[in-house]
Amino acid sequence: MGTTVFTGPVIAGNVTQSDGTGNLAGVGGYTGTQNVGFANMAQLSSSGNSFANALTQAGTTTGTATGITIPAGSTITDIYVYVNAAFSASATLSIGTTSANSNELVNGIPNASLTVGQISVYPQTGAGGATQNNNWLNVGTQDVNVYAKSSATGTGAFYVAVAYIQGINNYTVGQYV
Repeated sequence: MGTTVFTGPVIAGNVTQSDGTGNLAGVGGYTGTQNVGFANMAQLSSSGNSFANALTQAGTTTGTATGITIPAGSTITDIYVYVNAAFSASATLSIGTTSANSNELVNGIPNASLTVGQISVYPQTGAGGATQNNNWLNVGTQDVNVYAKSSATGTGAFYVAVAYIQGINNYTVGQYV
């Protein structure tokens, strides 16, 4: 199967700029209130430059690069962890944008959750949640790499998938006319 590469962001809608009336466009109409929306993009982790290789449960003091790079100005909409082999040692898994901390996006997924299957993960709630929430809302002015860090070594194997709206924080209403 072939692939197509766009530099993005990918947007769709037939009314690119509001005409000031507040009216909604009809089928095939090009006047009314702007209705441009952004396509949701996604990336899957890779290990050893291959999507076929899962990341492994490696208790390290720094995060392991997932091979995922999110474009500047993007908003993260979802993060999923696909566990292929359950974590064997009691551990937590964190996901972040620096190898040093690796918890800027998701803090300490508990070992009880790291069984075979798909896990939807979110920013932490409560006291530390505001920073993580803001990191999801806007990754910043430069592209960011995504890292995963396990607190203990074991036989766990997993993938990380990150869905995001590319460059939405850099968009100005009416910019794409």
